[in-house]
Amino acid sequence: MSEDNKSLDVLGVKPIADSVNTVTKGTVDGASAFLSRICLPAAEEFGLLLKDKVSSWRAKNAVEIANKAQKLLEEQVSGLVVSAHPRIIYSTIENGSWAEDDFMQSFWAGLLASSCTPDGKDESNIILINLLSQLTSSQARIISHICQNAKTYKGGGGFICSDWFYMEADELLQISGIQDIHQLDRELDHLRGLELINSGFDPDNLRADVTPHSLCLQLYARSQGYVGSPIDYYGAVEKSPNKSSNSDVTSSAGS
Repeated sequence: MSEDNKSLDVLGVKPIADSVNTVTKGTVDGASAFLSRICLPAAEEFGLLLKDKVSSWRAKNAVEIANKAQKLLEEQVSGLVVSAHPRIIYSTIENGSWAEDDFMQSFWAGLLASSCTPDGKDESNIILINLLSQLTSSQARIISHICQNAKTYKGGGGFICSDWFYMEADELLQISGIQDIHQLDRELDHLRGLELINSGFDPDNLRADVTPHSLCLQLYARSQGYVGSPIDYYGAVEKSPNKSSNSDVTSSAGS
């Protein structure tokens, strides 16, 4: 490999692509060049992290994530020079490269894009990267739905909050792509354990409290590539003094 090509091989996937022909050379080069631009250390050093340690299948997934992140940045920063902390780059590629599902790849790409700042020193998304690495694609779809449909507001302390949000089991099964009610119960229990939603199913019925917590709302906003305040992302405003969030109950989207 020439020195010029080596300097762009951030993922360390060129040797894999050459031998297996799963990822085209042009596609790998494009993704590698993009990651080289947003990663501060020398590309040669970063390339050693994954070189010869991933399959061509994972390399292909990583390239898809990089390409999606590049598109998000092009839409949002419009030529502004930004970069990401190498820890963020490594964690995103290391964990995200296992995601073959286009939906999950978009989540990973959004976190990568929203990690890019003018000085490249922001490590805050590492918390969200660790969270996303623990989610199934079904859970990510549930989060996407509730964050898009729950009524959000700006709390008195300035934090993003949500009104109570309930959903029926049938709707949750359809959105998540899950067919077994017991699996769905496990998925919701896990989201609750991660402090992303409220209590999940009531033991006596098939209605679930999936009210998103602030952390969940922030995870979703960042996974869409948004780098500003979650208050601005959701267009949240403060409630009038005579309104209490505990008195508002949303059954499902559109209800």
